[in-house]
Order: sequence, then C-alpha cells, then structure tokens
Amino acid sequence: MDMHTEHSDEELLRQAGIRLTAVRLLIWRHVRHGFADAFSLADLEAALPTVDRSTLFRTLTLLSEAHLLHDIDDGSGSQKYCVCHHDDTRHCLGHVHVSCRVCHRTYCLPRVPIPQVPLPQGFVVEEAEYVVKGVCPHCARRQHG
Repeated sequence: MDMHTEHSDEELLRQAGIRLTAVRLLIWRHVRHGFADAFSLADLEAALPTVDRSTLFRTLTLLSEAHLLHDIDDGSGSQKYCVCHHDDTRHCLGHVHVSCRVCHRTYCLPRVPIPQVPLPQGFVVEEAEYVVKGVCPHCARRQHG
C-alpha cells in the first residue's frame, strides 16, 4: 500500500517529523503532485521560480532525510529525486528507474521492484539503486524517424 494516497500533504510532512512552513508545503505539494517521474533541482527551480535555489535544495535534503524522497544517481551528473513509495512497515520500497542517455530524463517504474541480489554472508543491504540506461521512445523516434 502506498501511504501517499491516503494522507494529506500536511499530515505526511507532520508524520515524517518535518516542521510545517508555507514554503516547505508548497515544495512538497509540487514534488508530490507536479512530477510524474524523477526530477532534478533544476527541474524544481524551473517549476517554482519564486523560491530561491538554497531553500529548494535544503527542502529536498530534508524530504530525502525524512524518507519522503529518495535520491537517484542515474549517471547524468545531475542528482535526481523521486517520491518514495512506502509499504505498511513505512520502509521506502526500492524500484527500478530507466534513464535516457539522450535527453537525460529518468523515469520511475514504481511497480518494478529492484531484483534480489545474492550477497556474501554478513553483508547487510542499506540501500540499492537500479538504473537501466538506454534511449526513451521519444528520443528513439527522433533518432530513427
């Protein structure tokens, strides 16, 4: 179950231990409802031009530390973020991401879990990223059509 479908924006921030401010709520609402896939700080800056870059960055960091967002290193050189989907135990469920090497957009596949990887005995997984790199349909049509 995705906890994000059941709770209001304000309630989610409070439950995550984040002190509510008008700017934090504005940013969270835009992040939660304004991006269908992964986004960068630059994407958020373009979407909310009245909020200064340092406030956006601090808020993204806060949301990430509260496990409402997760960071994605898709190899583009630009840190990406994605709304974190949770199960009943409130752990962020890792999912696969697909990154286009042409336009550098990263797509979330929230219904595709990261495959289990057999690790040597004694290793404890703390986080995992799974990014498939290729060419998105839009860029493939431009290249071949």
